[in-house]
Amino acid sequence: MKAIAVTDQAAGTAGMKLTERPEPQAAINDVVVQVHASGFVPTELMWPSTWTDRVHRDRTPSIPGHELAGVVTALGYGTTGLSVGQRVFGLADWYRDGTLAEYLAMEARNLAPLPGDVDFTVGASLPISGLTAWQGLFQHGRLQAGQSVLAHGAAGAVGSMVTQLAREAGAYVIGTGRAADRQKALDFGANEFVDLDNDALEDVGNVDLVFDVIGGNIQKRSAGLIRAGGTLVTVVGPPDARPANGLAVDFVVESDRAQLTEIVQRVRDGRLRTNISNISTLDDAVSAFNPTKRRSGKTIIRVRQ
Repeated sequence: MKAIAVTDQAAGTAGMKLTERPEPQAAINDVVVQVHASGFVPTELMWPSTWTDRVHRDRTPSIPGHELAGVVTALGYGTTGLSVGQRVFGLADWYRDGTLAEYLAMEARNLAPLPGDVDFTVGASLPISGLTAWQGLFQHGRLQAGQSVLAHGAAGAVGSMVTQLAREAGAYVIGTGRAADRQKALDFGANEFVDLDNDALEDVGNVDLVFDVIGGNIQKRSAGLIRAGGTLVTVVGPPDARPANGLAVDFVVESDRAQLTEIVQRVRDGRLRTNISNISTLDDAVSAFNPTKRRSGKTIIRVRQ
């Protein structure tokens, strides 16, 4: 089968190569999925799990990508809950070969049914962005109606999901980003926008929840804006700064079938829009992941036409 493989961590996305790999087999509780569309997060190439297995053995050449939508083609021994021919989408295991391939073997529990009226490219754009936003806001941030949210990177793949889900939950959302991102962030539902290059972040005042996808100095300054009892939620590792009278939570997104089902239902209802900036093919994936200009949004690879 065709797949994108990586062997050199230092090379980053420039080290990706289109290659031929053996088709995977379904282990116990696995399914094999014929991948129709897949997503990729560039920071994957800095994660240890991309390069080693759970006992730290080298597993290169590895196939990156952890978001997919496709069709189940085989069931492993003991697999229940899914059937051959079923449309699915989900989040693949960090320590196994990923979704930038024509076929993938993964645990059935990490997949959810993909309704027939949702395109595969849309389905592949939802797992990491949607689950990260959902878990950060509701599990870790305990967001309630009437609260305020400072959503960093509000025009990006995760930030746009944070903005939409927070607004639907009844929150007031302040989006941030670069000047060029203002209108896109507002279009996704931000009540107001802060240009991090030119506006004073501190003018925002106190907020109940900060959703941080940036880290560094922006994270430190944001911690000082959280009112008593509020929460700083971050996905960029243990926070360097903590609110004086609140919580700081860093987390790694986890697959959850029930949450995926909630997310895709909102897409079907028109309550949630995905943020896809580019759709490419597996043959052109390497160039798509090494763009010559900045994009705010996800690049999705249509593996099967």
